[in-house]
Amino acid sequence: MKILKLLFLLCLVVLTSCSSVRVVSDYDTKVDFTSYKTFAFYKKGIDKASVSDLDKKRIMRAVEAELLAKGFSKSANPDILVSIFTKSREQVNVSDNNIGIGWGWGYNPWFYGRTNININQYTEGTLFIDFIDKNTNELIWQGIGSGAMKMSNIEKKEERINEFVYEIISTYPPGLKK
Repeated sequence: MKILKLLFLLCLVVLTSCSSVRVVSDYDTKVDFTSYKTFAFYKKGIDKASVSDLDKKRIMRAVEAELLAKGFSKSANPDILVSIFTKSREQVNVSDNNIGIGWGWGYNPWFYGRTNININQYTEGTLFIDFIDKNTNELIWQGIGSGAMKMSNIEKKEERINEFVYEIISTYPPGLKK
């Protein structure tokens, strides 16, 4: 009985700790990431992002908060420039839940059945966060987060953006675990 309770608690912890943002990152293996201490936003790159100016501000605030928490400081003469890029696409999931009760042999003399079809439509968003070496003007690190965008209200939107940015930035610097 104790083993079942322990197994149940372990499953519950695993399920609740999983993020709904899928994250990958890529980086230049020849770069010494410990040399970067300051950052600024790359306005030319951010202006091209295909989200509203308000969402750009939300993303930039979230990125700034995460980088400050990692010990970076914002600077007019930065080591790295931070840029963002976004993509979105509509997704539709269709599933059916068949429920049936039956008895008999031969040609189904008695059967009760019902089919429920569930249609779930949502927007899947992808956020790219790029770190560019200011001196060489080359991309040194890129984090990419993808997931469903739940935007029922402004607070939920901001919470979701913060979650995306947190999960992406948590993979920086390369080689460190969360």
